[in-house]
Amino acid sequence: MAWMRTDLVVEHAQQFEGSLPQGVSVEEYTRNGVGLTRVTISSEQGARALGRAQGQYITIDLPTVDSSVSPADDATHLLANELASMLPSLGPVLVVGLGNSDITPDALGPLAARQIFATRHIPEQVAKQTGLTGLRSVSALAPGVLGQTGIETSEIIRSMVRDLQPAAVLVIDALAARSLDRLGRTIQLADQGIAPGAGVLNSRKELSKKTLGVPVISIGIPTVVDGATMVSDLMDPTPENVPERARTVMVTPRDIDAVIARGARHLSLAINSALQPRLSIEEISYLVS
Repeated sequence: MAWMRTDLVVEHAQQFEGSLPQGVSVEEYTRNGVGLTRVTISSEQGARALGRAQGQYITIDLPTVDSSVSPADDATHLLANELASMLPSLGPVLVVGLGNSDITPDALGPLAARQIFATRHIPEQVAKQTGLTGLRSVSALAPGVLGQTGIETSEIIRSMVRDLQPAAVLVIDALAARSLDRLGRTIQLADQGIAPGAGVLNSRKELSKKTLGVPVISIGIPTVVDGATMVSDLMDPTPENVPERARTVMVTPRDIDAVIARGARHLSLAINSALQPRLSIEEISYLVS
């Protein structure tokens, strides 16, 4: 199954069927009815085996798409807590929504970025007058894609980091999954950045502490699965028996509009809560509405 394409580290780990490489650990929890899986890669051997950098990779299970997103949603609270533990305790944060807003399965990042509570522009005096003192400085950006701007996304983000000097960059992106059951149903959170488009063989320049000079946290939801994976899930063929045309197709759910809308809502609520812990999720929802 190693030939399958996926951005989800938990799916890479599942290939080893209980015999994990040295330096890779998998822990599963259930908190308030929400499933969480933590994959930790702590060695070079483990990093090579899973094809990912050393670090923590967390997946959180979401309810079905027809479930509404409540500000008090348990998955949102759990994600906010995990995200807060990865963020530096102090300093400004730059939130970047990757993707093409004109292509629905790729619009998760831009839509979530539009719902981020940006505070960098709020003067201290105005914050005091409105009862919003103690806000963390947050900037939000949806830079588009190379085909729209003619500029590599990494170049735009690098210039923003140079000018804004954030303590961390938080990147939101749509992901590719191996399992059909994970489409729109899993959130992945990682503390080692991201290589945008890797899961769909359109990898752009890596966004990480190595390339940007500050910690980079990535967060996303799978919105597509490649055709070869879909054929494998449904028919269980060997790799050589998968039709060649299936390898060139990406598949997305029929209800992708709902998946993107709900996913962006989940992510933005959790991010806002993690960045502004003095405010309740209900208060943040009002401020960004």
